[in-house]
Amino acid sequence: MELSVAGGSKIKVSDDVFGRDFSESLVHQVVTAYLAGGRAGTKAQKNRSAVSGGGRKPWRQKGTGNARAGTIRSPLWRSGGVTFAAQPRDHSQKVNRKQYRSAIKSILSELVRQDRLVVVDSIELAEPKTRLVKEKLAELGLERGLVVDADLETNLYLGSRNLPHVQVLTTESINPVALVGAEKVVMTKAAVNKIEEWLG
Repeated sequence: MELSVAGGSKIKVSDDVFGRDFSESLVHQVVTAYLAGGRAGTKAQKNRSAVSGGGRKPWRQKGTGNARAGTIRSPLWRSGGVTFAAQPRDHSQKVNRKQYRSAIKSILSELVRQDRLVVVDSIELAEPKTRLVKEKLAELGLERGLVVDADLETNLYLGSRNLPHVQVLTTESINPVALVGAEKVVMTKAAVNKIEEWLG
């Protein structure tokens, strides 16, 4: 298949990467796994065994008129442990490499079908200025979205940091969440070629 390049020319790309059917279930699984992998999982609370004190029975079992109690650190007591205490855990989910690559192909193909993928020859700026980045994106009819280049263009990266709705990534850094969440994706021809080498 062919993709239109801003300016009028066209480039040939692989049908397997940019022309496959969209698999919603696979994309959902991979996006969920990616988000889960970013969770810290460091939440922790103390259960009754972790709270200090409470090693002695507060009063004898019978004869006091009080309810039976074995420790002052019971979850029923003030300053006691938490009943179902949260513990540090790993939230990551296993996704096979083949599944991950298939999901990326599926997302890229859907971007092409929805006309949300814009291919350009290159994006180069003379200075790392936000104004220049906005002007460059305005030429492409883009106010918010994702810009993908084969290598990190320093001026573009520095100039885009003050734009809250613009993200600049290299082909090594692209991920399903960034691709799915972008209103439009701008890719250089070099980035398209590199992605094809990776996914082909």
